[in-house]
Amino acid sequence: MVLDKPGKPSNESPCFFRIIVLIRTISKVLKRIIAARLLAAARILREGGIPPYLVSWVSSFLGEQSCTLVFQGAPGTPAPVNVGAPQGSPISPLLLLLYVAPLHFGIPRGLMISYVDDFALTVASLSYRANIRRRQDPFDRLERKASRLGVSFSVAKTELIHWRTPSQRHSPKCVLPIQIKGELFHPGNTVHWLGYWFTPALDPAAHFSRRLALAQGAFALIRRLSAPGAGLPPYLGHRLATSLIAPILLYGADLFTPSVGTTTRLDTFWRKVQRWTTNCFQATPTGILSVESCLPPVSLLIAHRQRLAALRVVCSPPGVNPETARLHPSFPSLSVYRAPDSCRAITRGLSSVYLPLHWKTPRPVPPITNHLPVDAVAHGTIPFTLGLSKMPMINSHLVCPTPVLPPRSLMDSTYTALRKRVRETLLEEWSSLVPTPGYYLHPAALHPRPFMSLGKFIAGRIHQMRAGMSYLAAHPTWRSPNPDASCPRCGLEPETFEQAILSCPSKQHS
Repeated sequence: MVLDKPGKPSNESPCFFRIIVLIRTISKVLKRIIAARLLAAARILREGGIPPYLVSWVSSFLGEQSCTLVFQGAPGTPAPVNVGAPQGSPISPLLLLLYVAPLHFGIPRGLMISYVDDFALTVASLSYRANIRRRQDPFDRLERKASRLGVSFSVAKTELIHWRTPSQRHSPKCVLPIQIKGELFHPGNTVHWLGYWFTPALDPAAHFSRRLALAQGAFALIRRLSAPGAGLPPYLGHRLATSLIAPILLYGADLFTPSVGTTTRLDTFWRKVQRWTTNCFQATPTGILSVESCLPPVSLLIAHRQRLAALRVVCSPPGVNPETARLHPSFPSLSVYRAPDSCRAITRGLSSVYLPLHWKTPRPVPPITNHLPVDAVAHGTIPFTLGLSKMPMINSHLVCPTPVLPPRSLMDSTYTALRKRVRETLLEEWSSLVPTPGYYLHPAALHPRPFMSLGKFIAGRIHQMRAGMSYLAAHPTWRSPNPDASCPRCGLEPETFEQAILSCPSKQHS
């Protein structure tokens, strides 16, 4: 930019002041928008019963923000930030939830749920065409409410799916689109929401296929940290498997149960993780491999996660967890609140599409597909609730205290005892359902063994010897199924694991 005099633009730059004026105008507009949103946020907080001093603190926290770049050579001059709640702040998600709370409203024969800034609208009717007509009205109401708060939706990211009942799964798929703001959105084969992939028939294969691909990608990265003979000790590999790979692979197992074929694919990949953790050979039996790595098979992990999820459901306050409010009134909860039978199913108002079950009534065989899944969830907790007259309530601080509730410490200790029972059930099933050869006598455990903290080469050798698949003379291989078992050093006894480390005379000095 060339200037004839300081403060005055040359003829070659006639838009200099226009740019400055435009930037200043935009800045003033942003400040007015932010001020309006601050006023709306303060009003929502006051209407929600928040104390005035907290409302003033939030207004001060969100208003007149500035940031300063901190690195060597930075001028350290604060710059104004007019973008609302700072990203990464612990209070930002809570403030957003309070801000968008007025957007939620009841939908007849439908449901609207949200997670932070993701909204999902579901409506039910007797035909797809009626669904399309009824689907437009909730969005129009939602958009009107959002405009009053200064909130807008990214319509281009809208996804549509037509759910199908079991009786419709063999009929042609619906291809009717919806129109939002002049844009047509055609139904997809899957819809992605909160890490789940849903299909019209709620087939779990599509979800777990994607979870498997994500877990394989994560495993391809972390296996570079540890080669077969060196690298991370096995206990660190076990920690990576349980804290990184298993959550990616089994995400959604609380809701979906994979088929036998899908479970086999997941277990095949999980055995690669077990073998990488222990450095065992390919010929190691799968039962021994899971025990040596302290990583249960996928089928047992899925059942374990579903039991824990069931405990969370039956022990949550009904006013906090909508699924708990749909439990049968006969369930022994500390809260008497239950949703009416007409509201226990989302498709209320239609014909009788569900069968209420007493919480101790098992699922009928052959199964009646129209009964509520939450009844079967409650029934699955019976083995862990023996001796309890009432189920404990977790997160009791989220409900109004009443004299009926026991002390919070007692309920927390009871819930911990229930989780311990679930853990013991996992170990019992692991020992009984996963066969191991007769020569392997080591028990299953969920925690890494002490020697797994050694280097990977030494710990891997111990894993191989314990598994009966190693370089010891008494351990057969696929090349020599009946080898000479005598110790090559002393020749006195068969070279077994115990003999090699405890009683071999040639190793007494070591």
